[in-house]
This record gives sequence, structure tokens and C-alpha cells, in this order.
Amino acid sequence: MKRFGMVIGLRPEAEKEYRERHAAVPLEVLETIRQCNIRNYSIYFKDGMLYSYFEYHGTDYAADMAKMAADPATQRWWALMEPMQKPVATRQEGEWWARMDEVFHLD
Repeated sequence: MKRFGMVIGLRPEAEKEYRERHAAVPLEVLETIRQCNIRNYSIYFKDGMLYSYFEYHGTDYAADMAKMAADPATQRWWALMEPMQKPVATRQEGEWWARMDEVFHLD
């Protein structure tokens, strides 16, 4: 299992809608997340920033992320979410949500 932390900005005018939509994520999207070996997935909000944490339990992260990106329900979901988000300037090329470095963990 590999842990991931990621960050992205949220446009201030989108906070209410973002929260409402995440209170009712489409079941097809949730199932795709599970099928792509993502577990223990959370998104937190503070001061205009979204922070996500999840655990990846698969063996081929790139293939699972490609599978997720090819899913029509996920594509529709992302089309709704992306205009609300504002990627951080320091993200790596090809990232939308910027990966964060884990500096401490305790089980």
C-alpha cells in the first residue's frame, strides 16, 4: 500500500457547490475509484485549499489512473469539478492536483 497526499486550490465562489456535490458523489464514480484500488480516500478544505489523502492498494498506479481517466462517469464528474479548482503553481508537469511529500506517519 502506498499513501498519497495532494493539494489544489478551490475557487472561492465554488465552495458551496463543491461541498454539495461531494455530499452526493455519483455511485459510478465511487465504484470506479474502488476498482482502481483507491481506499481510505478523504478530501479536506482549509483557507481556499483542498487537501486529499488516499491509500493505493494496487500494483500498477499508472494503469489504474489511466483506467479511471477513461471512465465516462468519471470524465463527467471531472468536467464538473475542474472549473471549480485552481491548481497550485508549483505542481509538476502533468499534474492537476499537486502531490505532497509525506514527512511523517504514525500507525
